[in-house]
Amino acid sequence: MKLTGKIIFIAGVVCFMMTYSGCKKHHDEPIPITDQQLDLLSKTAWKVTAVTLDGTDKMSDYSSFTITFSGTKGQATFNYTTAGRTPSPLYPWAKTGTLTFDGTGPATKLTRDDAVPITYAVTATQLTASFLFSGNGYAARVGNVQGAWIFTFGL
Repeated sequence: MKLTGKIIFIAGVVCFMMTYSGCKKHHDEPIPITDQQLDLLSKTAWKVTAVTLDGTDKMSDYSSFTITFSGTKGQATFNYTTAGRTPSPLYPWAKTGTLTFDGTGPATKLTRDDAVPITYAVTATQLTASFLFSGNGYAARVGNVQGAWIFTFGL
């Protein structure tokens, strides 16, 4: 009888340990800021609501412009795709490309694959991106695309 009691006791201890050994710890790892920002950025196609170049309203040239972001959590670089581009206005955005979160300020700074630094702010319903573009522009003339751009997008 003593042996049976010991076996039952040991089996109970082993079952208890197995039951609680798989539980998560109470302190969850915080979600990296880049993953949080990517979640906000990639939730939908962003539709332009305002555009300025050196303080001048350019919304009439970009009224159908949208931008969509996609990427993989845990990665600092992700993709963008633009749509609603008409043949005429100059675009400071390529049709597709990549963006990289800045290592020192990923919540507010990105760098485009053409080395253009972008300052941005994103919430669940609005995205604002501002940058100084001095390149040749994409799919249009060269001269009118250079300067300080501010794009505001909504859902």
